[in-house]
Amino acid sequence: MNQINVDLGRQRDWVWRGWQVRYTYLRAKRETGKNPPLVLLHGFGAAIGHWRHNLPILSETHTAYAIDWLGFGASRKAVTRYSMDFWSDQLYHFWRTVINSPAIFIGNSLGSLIGLTAASRYPEMAQGLILINLPDTAARSEILPPTVQKLVNGVESLFSAPWLLRGLFPILRSRSVIRRWAKLAYPNVPNLDEELVTILCTPPRDQCASDAFVALVKSALNPHFAPPVKQLLPHLTIPILLLWGERDRFIPPQLARSFVDLNPNLELVMLPKLGHCPHDESPQQFHRVILPWLEKYQFLSQ
Repeated sequence: MNQINVDLGRQRDWVWRGWQVRYTYLRAKRETGKNPPLVLLHGFGAAIGHWRHNLPILSETHTAYAIDWLGFGASRKAVTRYSMDFWSDQLYHFWRTVINSPAIFIGNSLGSLIGLTAASRYPEMAQGLILINLPDTAARSEILPPTVQKLVNGVESLFSAPWLLRGLFPILRSRSVIRRWAKLAYPNVPNLDEELVTILCTPPRDQCASDAFVALVKSALNPHFAPPVKQLLPHLTIPILLLWGERDRFIPPQLARSFVDLNPNLELVMLPKLGHCPHDESPQQFHRVILPWLEKYQFLSQ
């Protein structure tokens, strides 16, 4: 059995609405009292382990937290109605209970959208946002022709039947299938190691994981699952750094350009040769971008 060998910090369990939630933190090694805490928000199917290369670096100067969403990672595989509002409430109550001071939220994919939603709903939480690729479910209806959209909706409805999802789940959670999906997210295949596959493969084997998977798919098909990004971005007054891998195969890189004019506080950085998870695919390149931005922001905020 492969083991996760990196230091993921001081892992703790917290209870929200009766469900167990896993989180971790690392205290800043060089505490100045001025640097805001960082909160790392993983994407769909991932976990706090996906920040394995980032937590140690970011905690040099900031206290860094990472949280597993309900339904993912080592958090409870809850059978409930999921949505961006649901996870943003989880994030807000975690922040209020554990941190309770304005933070900078760093999200990847689903985590980006949750962080954006939470910062819009609870502005007292956030001093800044770093968004690593930003999904927008509303954009699909703008990009796809109506006939194609209708076909996609029909296929989604067909494959969302609970009996079919439960039957497919043992296959979808297998190590070989997860490795294939990960290759789509990592254009540079050598950067996709067995430790990462273990991080992704372990949570789907938890109790109630198949039931939670069915609930997640059903929730994602709800038209109110996520608010449109173009309704959220214009109202934020905090600094926003948007990073996008130029070889992202999951969310079209051209979508990034459509967000730039929505908020004057948004800075877009395209990352050449990287895919959907640049923070893990090339941590050095990722840190070269965000560490100066954090320093600049801290200078502006003092």
